[in-house]
Amino acid sequence: MESVALKEVLQEIHFDNCLEIGCGTGKNTVWLTRKAKHVTGVDFSEGMLDMARKKIFEIEVEFVHADITHKWDFSDKKYDLVTFSLVLEHIENLDYIFAEASKNLYQGGFLYLGELHPFKQYTGSKARFDTDKGLQVLDCYIHNISDFINAAQQNGFSLIRINEYFDDNDKNSIPRLLAMLLKKDRA
Repeated sequence: MESVALKEVLQEIHFDNCLEIGCGTGKNTVWLTRKAKHVTGVDFSEGMLDMARKKIFEIEVEFVHADITHKWDFSDKKYDLVTFSLVLEHIENLDYIFAEASKNLYQGGFLYLGELHPFKQYTGSKARFDTDKGLQVLDCYIHNISDFINAAQQNGFSLIRINEYFDDNDKNSIPRLLAMLLKKDRA
């Protein structure tokens, strides 16, 4: 569902250089390379990056292992677009992340975020996956919609678009995903 949200929100946006935070196995990287001249995919998991490297061979893609809660020194480029896909629920300090994203964006550049909806988190839903060792549940932080918008505004972004995505498109249920498009208006 998050891939659908990303494509829907970004379909009309022009970008040449993309910084994809939380690229994982490259599920969105493939689509981003069709629109961009260069994509830098960043992830905390070496295992996920290994899977991405095995399926994406384009020369315009660079994969980087990094912890985004520390200084973003993994690229010296500026970007037209920074994306976050199912990442920020694992980050406590949104202000730091938006500040680093702003430093890496050109003026007028865009920031996309696609996250588990806070309403879904209120019900106890968390990122989880099966491994050889059993079910792994990741540490998560609940960020309200206002937390995202306030951190963005404090770091020079304005809200362009906000969408909510529902399981089976049932708008009488709790939304699963929140997607936002923000624009860097000032440094």
